[in-house]
Amino acid sequence: MDPDRRAAFEQELGRTIGADPYGHGSTPVRGEKDRRDATVAGAIIRYYVSGSILTVTIVRLIH
Repeated sequence: MDPDRRAAFEQELGRTIGADPYGHGSTPVRGEKDRRDATVAGAIIRYYVSGSILTVTIVRLIH
C-alpha cells in the first residue's frame, strides 16, 4: 500500500473500527464474535478483537 493510501486507511480505521470494532458493517466470521470481516477505505480486512483494553489485530488486508 503506498504511503498516502496507507495514511488514509489508518485514519479511517481509527475513526471506524477503532471507535467501534463490532460496528461499521463488520460481520463475525464463522459465528465467532471477536473474529470479524469489514471494508475500510476500500480495503477488505479480517481482524480479531481482544482483551478488556481494545486491541484490534488485522490478520488479512486486501486492497
